[in-house]
Amino acid sequence: MVKVAFIGLGEAGMAFAPADTPSRGYDLKLDAAATRAPKLADFAAAGVAPADSNAAAVADAPLILSLVTADQALAAARETARSIAAGALYCDMNSVAPDTKRAAATRIEAAGGRYADVAVMAPVNPARHATPLLVGGPHAAGAADALRALGFTKVELVDGPVGAASAIKMIRSVMVKGIEALSAECFLAAHAAGVSEAVIASLDASWPGADWRRRADYNLDRMLVHGLRRAAEMEEVVKTLDALGTGAAMTRGTVERQRAIGARRLPSPDGLEAKAALILAQKADAV
Repeated sequence: MVKVAFIGLGEAGMAFAPADTPSRGYDLKLDAAATRAPKLADFAAAGVAPADSNAAAVADAPLILSLVTADQALAAARETARSIAAGALYCDMNSVAPDTKRAAATRIEAAGGRYADVAVMAPVNPARHATPLLVGGPHAAGAADALRALGFTKVELVDGPVGAASAIKMIRSVMVKGIEALSAECFLAAHAAGVSEAVIASLDASWPGADWRRRADYNLDRMLVHGLRRAAEMEEVVKTLDALGTGAAMTRGTVERQRAIGARRLPSPDGLEAKAALILAQKADAV
């Protein structure tokens, strides 16, 4: 009997797949001829049985983990609501705004499911089941127990309604993804001007121990590999900030920078200078 269903099996889904728990999943990439075979290989590697539809994946599953891109989070909840079993736990682990989570919760709860707002608070690799999770909403305690039973070791409850955990994640991302975007803007310019070493030395002197070469190299890697996904998440951050009325000018810039680099679909070579050279060599109108 399947004990957990995955909606979306990307990097996070593969990292979170339990080795010893019967699981089943569905991903939109199974629907396209060009991406079906590679995605089936991902399912096999993760030990998750593939389903040919959302309905087939979630049928009778007592626990559902939604791990899709931010722009698909609400659509995934709507589709899951058509087939979710009564009383099933729906853990929305997507990086979206509190309002988006509340809209998804309305769909799931109306269909008889139990919705939990789950925020993934750090990169899923290499931590996997040790990735910190925040869980909120009226079914948070039950969801936390279910996640711990799957092997998650850093699950923390958040007081408040659906959206409280998501708010922490979204507001944190202003800084985390914003620093990535600033790193790109700074170090691409430094490379173009031929002053990378001097800039790194100056930054390291101002922030002892920060190791800006390593940090900027990592930040550019994240943008090259996940820029499009990060841009979609940051659009949800803009929604969060706009709803709060606190302003989102810097975050809107982060969306543009993340998308501009991610859209190039470039490899991520070793080293900061190699990454900067590769990005600048594309001669795009905006980086």
